[in-house]
Amino acid sequence: MHSKDAITPVMSPRPRSSSSEKRPLERLHEKIATRDRGWFFAAIADKVSERRAEKGLSQRELAELVGTTQSAIARLERGGRPPRIDTLLTIAEALECDLVVELVPKR
Repeated sequence: MHSKDAITPVMSPRPRSSSSEKRPLERLHEKIATRDRGWFFAAIADKVSERRAEKGLSQRELAELVGTTQSAIARLERGGRPPRIDTLLTIAEALECDLVVELVPKR
């Protein structure tokens, strides 16, 4: 079994916004409890959405910077489809972030 600490996605900076709507990470909380690995992509989706909002970019504007479509960014932010690593790297660059994936030994 993998622990949820095995791989930790980090997009920095990572400010918290005070939004009352459910975030992808919160929506997948129940799946995390059942050891579903969807938490990893939900965490990425949450961080992309937060950083995009912080930068004052619309989904369409981010999509143009990345070279993809607005619907692809929307899907990513909903946690609908895991992005490819090269797409994530391009998104991180567009959002002026470093993309860090940390491997942590199992306990």
